[in-house]
Amino acid sequence: MIKRIVPPVLSTETLVALVSLYIMLFGNLPWWQGVLAGRSWNEGATWLFALCVGIAIIAVQYVLLVLIAERRIVRLWLTVALIATGAASFYMRSYAALLDPTMMRNVWRTDLREASDLISWSLILQTIAFAAPAVAFVWWAELRTWSWARAAGRRLLTVIAALVVAALALLVVNRDFTSLMRNQRELRYLVTPANLVYSTTKNLVGDASSSVKPRLLVGGDAKLGQRARTAERPVALVVVIGETARAANFSLYGYERQTNPELSQLDVVAFQNTRACGTSTEISLPCMFSSYGRAEYDEDLIHRSDGLLQIVARTPIKVLWRDNQSGCKGVCDGAGIDARRVDPALAPQVCKGDECLDEILVEELKLALAAPGGSRLIVLHQMGNHGPAYFERYPARLERFTPTCDTSELRRCTQKQVVNTYDNGILYTDEVLARAIGVLQQYADQFDTALLYVSDHGESLGEGGFYLHGIPYPIAPDVQLEVPMLYWMSKGFSTHNGLAPACVRSRALQPASHDNLFDTVLGLLDVETRAYKSDRDLFASCRAG
Repeated sequence: MIKRIVPPVLSTETLVALVSLYIMLFGNLPWWQGVLAGRSWNEGATWLFALCVGIAIIAVQYVLLVLIAERRIVRLWLTVALIATGAASFYMRSYAALLDPTMMRNVWRTDLREASDLISWSLILQTIAFAAPAVAFVWWAELRTWSWARAAGRRLLTVIAALVVAALALLVVNRDFTSLMRNQRELRYLVTPANLVYSTTKNLVGDASSSVKPRLLVGGDAKLGQRARTAERPVALVVVIGETARAANFSLYGYERQTNPELSQLDVVAFQNTRACGTSTEISLPCMFSSYGRAEYDEDLIHRSDGLLQIVARTPIKVLWRDNQSGCKGVCDGAGIDARRVDPALAPQVCKGDECLDEILVEELKLALAAPGGSRLIVLHQMGNHGPAYFERYPARLERFTPTCDTSELRRCTQKQVVNTYDNGILYTDEVLARAIGVLQQYADQFDTALLYVSDHGESLGEGGFYLHGIPYPIAPDVQLEVPMLYWMSKGFSTHNGLAPACVRSRALQPASHDNLFDTVLGLLDVETRAYKSDRDLFASCRAG
């Protein structure tokens, strides 16, 4: 006869403490790897450091978990915490990601299409393998009941005790731990689920604070200058916002592979040293369209202030935004801006449902140019090389570099396969931009036309163990910050703006950044406003008169 195993009877606090211990031991491998890097287990100091830091983190995690672990919801709460820890740990191990507030904001604002690229069987199975034993125990154990007053007293005492234990443990290794945290502040975003709780809470508090503050008027005095008012033809300026394209993989920037065969045949100017404002779309897109930029970066001000498109929309210039991505992050909001997602009906052969390859943007461009009216600013937001599903960002006919990585689980591929697949996507961007320029050339008798392309951020392709993007700006590798910025203009546009091509090419050899976009576009459109800064206009020194 099999004897029934009697479940343990535990207090809520004991159950939370056991789960905290389990999470610290088995769900924080990236943290342990970062904290113990360069240390030797042959030294007693390493054992002492690991023990004290481990105890401190367990105690702090306990406090975070127990504060809202009311007896009736504690099982559900711990189940969610375990599953979230398993998933977060998988992503941190797979992509060397840091779950800081910026990354968590990217997560919460990612649309279903992007999120689906990150869901894999490896994620599901590894999360289950981590969470299942602990979740089973959480639901199997019986919970002791106390009166409300006694339960509250116990909770308070255990929280105080945990904080004291954490303080004493860190006191033992204070000098070592303080030095580590001062020199590698990013390590704090590897402690799971504390990183999830902290980063999510910070975003919620920040969003709530911003929502009650008034919107700031910028460029309320915007008007067209003399050059624009007396022009023979209207202007059509196209700004293409690339996605996840890094300058290192553009042959226009010296890459050994020919990834820009079509653009290299056109009179395109490549700005050779361009830095992104951030390492994610969530940061870079609002930043580059704002008057503040990285030089005066203030996230709250950027999101509450009128940007480039709102200012241009106050003039007679039509402003259009066509999106093949996850939205404009507030950049295209406001009256007078014609903003929408791309229409798959324009090119159903390159679309699967509502997800289209970037050549759909060329069709949108044709439609925008054919519409009646005068001058227009047309912004095209690419899907570009958005990872990790690089293999889905280009048509099969452009699979020129092989073998490729035909999965979103980049760790299953060699670095060569990942780079090959990424480079095929760059080839496609080359084709799309060349086709867009071709369309502008066709309209040269109706408009003075120009195209400005810049990527929102770069990408890591396995260098140093990092993949994708989103590493905090101060420690981000150059490949996530150095982006391509390209410029083409028709002869009519050059004449209209008084821009000497030789001067433009000379200026392209000097450093540039996302900070230049706002003022450069205002200058190209001849929009006059006190918000314009000529020293940030890439072409101000090349403009006659």
